[in-house]
Amino acid sequence: MYKTTLTLTALLFSTAAHAQDSLSVVGSWSGLPLHKNYEAPFWTTSLPDASGGTLEVVLTTHDQMGISGGDVFRMMSQGVFDIGMTAADYAVSDSAALEGLDVPLVASDADEAKAALDAARPMMNDIFETVFNAHVIGTAPYPAQIVFCNAPITGLADLKGLKVRASGRMTANVLEGLNAEAVTMAFGEVPGALQRGVIDCAVTGAGSGYGSGWWEVSTHLLPLALGGWDPVVAAIRMDRWNAMNPDMQQTLTTAFVEQIEVPAWAEAQANIPTEIACLTGGDECPLGDTRNMTLVEVTPADEELVKDLLITKILPEWSERAGGDWGQRWNDTVGVATGVSFVAN
Repeated sequence: MYKTTLTLTALLFSTAAHAQDSLSVVGSWSGLPLHKNYEAPFWTTSLPDASGGTLEVVLTTHDQMGISGGDVFRMMSQGVFDIGMTAADYAVSDSAALEGLDVPLVASDADEAKAALDAARPMMNDIFETVFNAHVIGTAPYPAQIVFCNAPITGLADLKGLKVRASGRMTANVLEGLNAEAVTMAFGEVPGALQRGVIDCAVTGAGSGYGSGWWEVSTHLLPLALGGWDPVVAAIRMDRWNAMNPDMQQTLTTAFVEQIEVPAWAEAQANIPTEIACLTGGDECPLGDTRNMTLVEVTPADEELVKDLLITKILPEWSERAGGDWGQRWNDTVGVATGVSFVAN
């Protein structure tokens, strides 16, 4: 099946792949705001315009291709397409070091999350060059990854014993530290699993949960970024990057930062109160009808509980899995930016 998908995808992108002035791009989830509001307009219109009409882009997304998010960077590195955009968490099976790019609750808002990711950029660059033979163009966030439950909860302690769909491996480790049962499940499978009781809770962004109808199968919302900010990385295969002239490299990088990275990070923070209000009965909702989920108050005790887990257990275990000097590099970069540090193994 994988070989068939690889062959069909190669045929799909064959024209772009062989044209010197073309790029074949695979974006993130087609139904979510990041792709609809930023990726699609950028790749199909803004970037070709910025290139003066000399660059053509063929765009699809991993879900439209029928591949998993975890296949995107791997297939890009194999030459199936030129550029991939997907959540770094989806690729952690290829590199445990990637888990360190999005650590839950080391940042309390989007500005702090962006500062942490910027601090991690040298690590990110090295991982993508070494593992995927790729150059990192930039990043963009999904919203803060919060907790939807189809069960009554009053705080983090109530997750004990519940089955919770995690948004990434680091989040799964945090959930297990809270004595919950972490479940791995594709985003599209979550609503049915919540409805049938296969899982009790799931982690995603407020806007994503609203747009995907999670409010229909969930009763309680805990707006704690237990899943971090799930950053999406845009990367280009190194040989394709090196084939570009310096002016085109600069055009691509600058345009991406100005038209995706900066506005998407700003919107990620600005939209949180509105999206939560849409889910929990606020007076106005620009997304559509307001819903009636129960809003669970986030307490300082819950935040401290997770941070203590991170320092004493989650980050040291990650450092050991990642190996090498990744733990110390995290402390020297992200740790300095966030004020969080641990004893690296």
